[in-house]
Amino acid sequence: MGLMENIHKSKAAIQQVIVGHDEVIELMFVALLAKGHVILESVPGSGKTKLAKAFARVIDGDFSRIQFTPDVLPSDVTGIQFLNPKTKEFELRVGPAKTNILLADEINRATPRTQSSLLEVMEEQQMTIDGITVHVPLPFLVMATQNPVESNRGTFPLPEAQLDRFLMKIKMNYLSFDDEKTILSRYRQHDPLDDVTAILSCDDIVQLQQSVSEVAVSDVVENYLLNIIHQTRTDPDIELGVSSRAALALMRAGQAKAFIAGRTFVSPADIKTLAAPVLEHRIVLSMEASIQKTKQHVIRALLERVDVPVELGVE
Repeated sequence: MGLMENIHKSKAAIQQVIVGHDEVIELMFVALLAKGHVILESVPGSGKTKLAKAFARVIDGDFSRIQFTPDVLPSDVTGIQFLNPKTKEFELRVGPAKTNILLADEINRATPRTQSSLLEVMEEQQMTIDGITVHVPLPFLVMATQNPVESNRGTFPLPEAQLDRFLMKIKMNYLSFDDEKTILSRYRQHDPLDDVTAILSCDDIVQLQQSVSEVAVSDVVENYLLNIIHQTRTDPDIELGVSSRAALALMRAGQAKAFIAGRTFVSPADIKTLAAPVLEHRIVLSMEASIQKTKQHVIRALLERVDVPVELGVE
């Protein structure tokens, strides 16, 4: 019970730093406990770096940030072996990807080759540097950021195969007048990030991740989840539906959300709530649909067509 209380304390501590984005913080915890990675989309200056730093602090983990530009090389991400002129021996210099929370800032500005260097680390929790395998510490979460409105010059959109590796895409929208007034007041004299201290440990997170995997998923919920997945493959507005990896991702996210809520089972409501952030970045709209609709609208309409089951004891 102590660890569960500390999850809620950690969320409250981060909410002191990141104002008005409680849902974003909740989804970040879902991703962390589901062993997933996230794409965070927002305008510049909305607190993405502070969010990642605050997460690293509350779990007493390491934090690294890579500012992606077209000239960033794969070795700048994973590391390199170099010849030490003094000892005349090769030495291993491990890159910033060896950390607990990795902020991959503006990932779509990196070349495809550099983007793909993150794939092995994200999928295998290890990286290969000139034939040497280096394991990253656990837990490990990549938080990749993209700006939604910017010139396409100098950007390399992530291909579908790489997008599929991210558990969720989370959007940080503009804040309300009152929330921004709170920020002005809260940050007037000092940075609240300075007050954030470790509440959980990395070992605690690994233990919680194991507990999440034990959350029950009934046949009824599984069928509901799969009906949503298969709808993406038959919807006329969707040219490319989601893969089996997406089904697993939605199930894992549902387990994490249920666990954070203090339940031992996943409800249909968990699946419905998480469907958009888990599936939206994985679908490709048809050319006609992309002119008239957004992915968000298509997913919302799809969910309305799939009957939500009613389980005994589940609202």
